[in-house]
Amino acid sequence: MRHAGLALAFVSSWCFAFSGPMAKYLITAGLTPIEAVWTRMAGAGLLLVAALAVTRPRALRIPRSRLPFFGLYAVMAVAGVQLLYFVAITRLPVGIALLLVCMAPVMVVAWVRLVRKARLARAAYVGAVVAVVGLGVVVEVWREVRLDVPGLLLGLLAGACSAGYFLMNDSFGDDVDPLGLIAWGMTGAAVVLTPFARPWNILWDAFMVSATPAAGGGRMLPVLVAYLWMVLVATVVAYILGVHAVRRLSAAVGATVASLEVIGGAIVAWALVGETLGAFQIVGGLIVLSGALLAQTATGSALAVSEPGTGP
Repeated sequence: MRHAGLALAFVSSWCFAFSGPMAKYLITAGLTPIEAVWTRMAGAGLLLVAALAVTRPRALRIPRSRLPFFGLYAVMAVAGVQLLYFVAITRLPVGIALLLVCMAPVMVVAWVRLVRKARLARAAYVGAVVAVVGLGVVVEVWREVRLDVPGLLLGLLAGACSAGYFLMNDSFGDDVDPLGLIAWGMTGAAVVLTPFARPWNILWDAFMVSATPAAGGGRMLPVLVAYLWMVLVATVVAYILGVHAVRRLSAAVGATVASLEVIGGAIVAWALVGETLGAFQIVGGLIVLSGALLAQTATGSALAVSEPGTGP
């Protein structure tokens, strides 16, 4: 169970890693970042709902008592992370905003210990902190000097929503089908993001061209291919594997292992988009990996168990 969960979390983080690089193809073709996010959520949500309606309709049934949970999942765990992050980067440097969002592992550990009153192995604490330090090295936060209090609050709220994603995945019971939760979560997120993305203004012709995100360094891809990969692999597969990983591990360990997404994203961006990896990115990546490995050792201790079914 533990090794299966770690494998799922690892693959999920790498699937998520494609979201940023693939979104760059859409943005290069003329979409705004929030439009790219909306097309991602809407496409993935509609695809999952349609597929489940044909193959597994029972998964789409929402118990009446669980309607608030589904609503909160769509608003906070999916839409909240995306929207707050994109608003935060309008006021903060991207590196700082990304680091704040990636504070989720520390927030999860704090919530599990202080609110759920669960005792955690020391590796869970150390791993979460080491992973965040590594992320700070990756984004070279010392280069960013601009301080904006509202921006910092927005970034922290995005991180809290990200923590909520892991905690909620760890808390629902057998009356909720994971696939149905993901399908309705993404569809609901698209609805929430509609007033901000204004899909009626999207340049849909952009999906019919090919693009190269970086001048001279990136690979040319048809935008439609990049979009389909982002929807199928970086969203549908990534979310499904991520939910099942947390169910097998714990919110604390799952959130820390998910930090590998940043490293995977840097490698994918280097291979496809032409973005180079500097010494700090490599060193920071090794530190993040060390934090993830430390956290996974917590699953070997009974102290690290976060009981499913306890609400966040």
